[in-house]
Amino acid sequence: MLALALSSIGNAIGAQPSAPPTPPLELAVLGSGGPGAAGRAASSYLVLVDGAPRILVDAGSGAFARLGESGLSLADTDIVLLTHLHIDHAGELPGLFKARAVSSSGPIEFKVWGPAGSQGNSHGAYFPSTSRFLRLLFGPAGAFAYLSDFSAPITIQPHDISVGDRGPQAPRVIFSRGDLAISAIAGHHGDAPAVIYRIDHAGTSIAFSGDVDARGLPALRRIAEGAGLLVFDCVVLDPPGSPPVLYTLHTPPRAIGELAGKSGIRKLLLSHLSPATEHMHDAVLQSIRENYAGPVSFAADGMRVRP
Repeated sequence: MLALALSSIGNAIGAQPSAPPTPPLELAVLGSGGPGAAGRAASSYLVLVDGAPRILVDAGSGAFARLGESGLSLADTDIVLLTHLHIDHAGELPGLFKARAVSSSGPIEFKVWGPAGSQGNSHGAYFPSTSRFLRLLFGPAGAFAYLSDFSAPITIQPHDISVGDRGPQAPRVIFSRGDLAISAIAGHHGDAPAVIYRIDHAGTSIAFSGDVDARGLPALRRIAEGAGLLVFDCVVLDPPGSPPVLYTLHTPPRAIGELAGKSGIRKLLLSHLSPATEHMHDAVLQSIRENYAGPVSFAADGMRVRP
């Protein structure tokens, strides 16, 4: 009996703890800030699918440095989702593409989705379509044309998502492979064509609001229904705490809480934080809590979140 007991103790001491299971989806925050140089990288995220960083969502300024700090590799990244073409969401794309290029000597293929463009008029600025934006950067006469075969052959497949005012729309699946599905719907962000995304895999899901104003909330509610994690850009305070013009571009905390509560969101991550929302952390949370009782987190560069 003593020998058996000692043997059991020895086995227990020598046993190695099992590694936690790899989550189907995990979010790595590369950038949690906005356009101002306030200590955070601008909006950018990597979505890990079964442990592999597969999907890049936005590419804001500073994301390149945060990628290096994260220890993650872009070697498996082949899908890029751009919510809109403001600098703080797309300005770091060339650097991240080159980082991907030097991580592998084999052929690289990027599938890139983003909004169709707008012609611009007296009521709004001109924005190129995503496909034209990519040609201007990486096409044969683009600013970074050399990158097409700099380290590894790169093929870019652009996909423009229509965002015109055509009344209520339903989310549309833009990519599906196995159990991984990506859906998109037109959002609204002032005069900038914008897209809202949702990623589903193995019973888990992450939705991204991008920058969204009041006109885009019905679409966000439709696509985010029941999502395991909603990443919501949180730039302004409740009125009248921020400059009036910002309410034509962004959603205040009380409306964020209302949408999260009505949509059955399981976790809420506030990102694209401005100095105002960062410094008024308690007031923002209190406002959201009026209508949403689920877990709420404030994003930080380098954070990892599971739905």
